[in-house]
Amino acid sequence: MSSIPAAEQRADVPGAPAEAVETGRRRRLLFWIFRYLPAEVAGTAAMIAAGLLVTFWTTAPLAIALAAVVGESLGFYLVLAVTIYGEQAPQTIGAPHGRRRAVRRTLLLLLAEFGPAELLDSLLIRPAALFLGVLVLADPVWGMLAGKIVADLVFYALAAGAFTFTDRAGLRVARPRTGAPA
Repeated sequence: MSSIPAAEQRADVPGAPAEAVETGRRRRLLFWIFRYLPAEVAGTAAMIAAGLLVTFWTTAPLAIALAAVVGESLGFYLVLAVTIYGEQAPQTIGAPHGRRRAVRRTLLLLLAEFGPAELLDSLLIRPAALFLGVLVLADPVWGMLAGKIVADLVFYALAAGAFTFTDRAGLRVARPRTGAPA
């Protein structure tokens, strides 16, 4: 799925008809849902599986939380890597070294969109939120889910801002290469 063109994102400019504003908002909401929901489902399933797997060896909230963080990250980013590669491949496949360029652009866009948010999230917010959730709630599954919701609110505030920046800066559109191969 490609990003919404910048012109369509600005359907809610002052003076635009009310129906254009509502259509623009609905389109953006649907874009975010379709972009992140599959990754969230995969990440949540992997989080619960990893967290519950650790409970076979220990009931330590910190161990459960750390396993859940790793599981969620793997599930989430695997789906997003496939999604972003699907956006980039059609733009680069016909060019020399197109597949390699698509993989490189995918990795760079993942870093640009999620890097800063992920550092703060993985090193501080998510482990703390999951640890507190598992510590406070008797059932580890509910504790992981509660911690995930808290951490996701912060994560998406940062990641959505980064996505918007990379989109408006034109970084999501592959430009034709001149000269050296990719």
